[in-house]
Amino acid sequence: MTGEFLGLPMTVWTIIGAAIVTYAARAGGHLVLSRFRRIPPRIDAALNAVPAAVLATLVAPAAVTSGPAEAVTLAICLAIGFRLPMMAMFCIGWALIVALRAAGL
Repeated sequence: MTGEFLGLPMTVWTIIGAAIVTYAARAGGHLVLSRFRRIPPRIDAALNAVPAAVLATLVAPAAVTSGPAEAVTLAICLAIGFRLPMMAMFCIGWALIVALRAAGL
């Protein structure tokens, strides 16, 4: 997209539009949840599952479409994720992917 609208490049308008939509989504979620005195257990469970679902949508494509280093790192992180804290898993995964890529995998 090229051109201008009201003296601003279309890129700036795209960023402004994205900011407005993001703010509206966050404010809308807050307004909906603020109507509850106490969040029902099913809604609480669904909201607690969101970070894992988002992480899976970010990690899965990289594991499937990338090389063996990413797949090996993902498998090892999955295994150690059940035993170690999340921050330790991230640190080990980071070190492992760096080492495997340096080794040429």
